[in-house]
Amino acid sequence: MQDASLAVVFVSNGPGELATWVRPLAESLHKKFPMRPRVSDASISLRLVLVPCPNATGKEVATARKWSQFDQINSAKQFWDLLIRPNRYGLWPTKGLVVFLGGDQFWSVLLSARLGYKHLTYAEWVARWPRWNDRIAAMSPKVRDRIPQKYKDRCTVVGDLMADLSYLSRAEKPLPEGQWVALMPGSKKSKLSVGVPFLLEVADQLASRMPKCKFLLPVASTTSLEEIRKFSTAKNPISAAYSSGIACIEPPRFGQEMRRLRTSLGTEIFVEETQPAYGLLSQCDLALTTVGANTAELGALGVPMIVILPTQHLTVMRAWDGFLGLLGRLPGLSWCIGKLLSFWRLRKHGYLAWPNISANRMVVPERIGNLSPGDIAEEASDWLSSPQRLIGQKEDLQSLRGKPGAVNEFTDEVCKLIKFENSVY
Repeated sequence: MQDASLAVVFVSNGPGELATWVRPLAESLHKKFPMRPRVSDASISLRLVLVPCPNATGKEVATARKWSQFDQINSAKQFWDLLIRPNRYGLWPTKGLVVFLGGDQFWSVLLSARLGYKHLTYAEWVARWPRWNDRIAAMSPKVRDRIPQKYKDRCTVVGDLMADLSYLSRAEKPLPEGQWVALMPGSKKSKLSVGVPFLLEVADQLASRMPKCKFLLPVASTTSLEEIRKFSTAKNPISAAYSSGIACIEPPRFGQEMRRLRTSLGTEIFVEETQPAYGLLSQCDLALTTVGANTAELGALGVPMIVILPTQHLTVMRAWDGFLGLLGRLPGLSWCIGKLLSFWRLRKHGYLAWPNISANRMVVPERIGNLSPGDIAEEASDWLSSPQRLIGQKEDLQSLRGKPGAVNEFTDEVCKLIKFENSVY
């Protein structure tokens, strides 16, 4: 088998970016051109390089391998060594393209310079290094307007990649009739340790108020149902603050594909373990979710939500980004810095949910403070009892996302930049 003559290298960081940006774009490229690893003798190699990021879980490599999209995957731990000694990590074709799809944009600039490849950045909010970008794919005209005039001709507005989730969410299996509430405790240990016991008790209390309500728990790609169960036991100290827990995990019933967990009070929660769970999520009437990329996914799917951040547990929720997030993890300093970091984040960054950040107004409710599961169950009950309010929030969410098609537009930019027509044929 001959070596590939061209490499397309995706640069990304955390689970949200992998699921909503990387995976759809990789799939689109595979459909358009023969590429390794799916076509073993293809002249194009599709690769993934993960970069250091405090929002990462450490399971991104295993997650990406399941998709069978990448000829080579380099972990975040390998990134600096890869920059210094790339040949230690396999052969790199002389021609190629580095595509930024998450993390710090500077890492992809460094990698493209080191490999001598062209560089394409997907700019969701701002293009930070237009001077070193061969091309910029912008989410909106606002991004292009912020680029200095002499670099504007490098930019094309492709649209919001998240908008395509509504297309990808077409459900092959409908949920049974009823009012469905999605429970989304997070994907990282720091969030799961709080989100699992908190939302289990919310489910119990909501079920007591609305016995016909049904629950769906989509398991993130970076965790498992068995791991989620551990967070409801005494192995998770925070679980002691809540009365609910997981009594058992039941196998699928006849004619059903999903396993179910049953709480200690008997509430039944259906579990979707196939990722991404967009098809089922899009059918839910309401989602109860932690902060993070999942708020962007729910917004793109048009699923009404209540965003929850119980501040009584902020000392363990250190899954923030940037230098301060790293400081918050230092042994001995984590308690003090964790408190200061959380206070700074809540005071300086007005909104935490992506729909609210995007709109710069309160589109979805953010509940931040010393929250009780009863408070959230009562509010969820009010929303579920007001169909017009749910429809209003759903319409607001849909208005924030552009038309589907950004993935195809982005794919076209990739093709133009590296001139696939001349390189392959």
